[in-house]
Amino acid sequence: MPFVIADDGAQIFYKDWGTGGTPVILSHGWPLNADAWDAAALFLAANGHRVIAHDRRGHGRSSQTWNGNEMDTYADDLACLIDFLDLTDVTLVGHSTGGGEAVHYIGRHGTARVAGLVLVSAVPPLMLGSDDNPGGLPIEVFDGIRAGESADRSQLYRELADGPFFGNNRNNDVSQGVRDAFWLQSMASGHRGAYECIAAFSATDFRPDLAKVDVPTLVIHGSDDQIVPFEVGGKRSAAAIDGATLTVYEHGAHGLPDTERDRLHTDLLAFVDSLTA
Repeated sequence: MPFVIADDGAQIFYKDWGTGGTPVILSHGWPLNADAWDAAALFLAANGHRVIAHDRRGHGRSSQTWNGNEMDTYADDLACLIDFLDLTDVTLVGHSTGGGEAVHYIGRHGTARVAGLVLVSAVPPLMLGSDDNPGGLPIEVFDGIRAGESADRSQLYRELADGPFFGNNRNNDVSQGVRDAFWLQSMASGHRGAYECIAAFSATDFRPDLAKVDVPTLVIHGSDDQIVPFEVGGKRSAAAIDGATLTVYEHGAHGLPDTERDRLHTDLLAFVDSLTA
């Protein structure tokens, strides 16, 4: 299996699909891994693009490091991958926590190698409510997730998959297979890494990073996202990025790569192709 070695020696697993074309990097959400993007990766590669998807440290096949389970290191790991593969004109696509990773990469490393950015159900600008972020979610929401991760992580992942992640509690037609895949990927994450990542995705302030985004950007968010509410995430991110295009999937849940697969694939391909038109 291919790995890139991060600055602290951690092994970051990645997939590299396709035979040519402009590169696309797909960053996954918590507590999943690169497999969450397999359908999109196959579609984009079949349509002429080179597609890379990696397992964030602490997730999937990457090292389960004791330290480094925070956004600075996640972004630097992404930089190691991009530099190792010597990618240029890359489109960064991030779902949920992966969207935070992508914008934090831009905040720390700039856009010299980046052609475009896509945020899908992404956590920026800042999920956690505070005095200067009054529209955010209360700390109790994230403390509840931490409590579930500590007490019975397997059951937590089952409840997320069967309920709000895919909108299955809203009578969405979400197959047992899709929900089982979420649980399986989640259980492959490291316990400490998954626990610490809750703070990384909820409490990291991405507002300074969004201010540095100077490439074409597409923001996609479901109007019925129960994990990262539209008003907290996509709406604010689109407003913070100069010239960003906002696409709202009406009644869309958080897990758009599965619940709105065909539409998302079409939108991603059209955006990536537009960057070289």
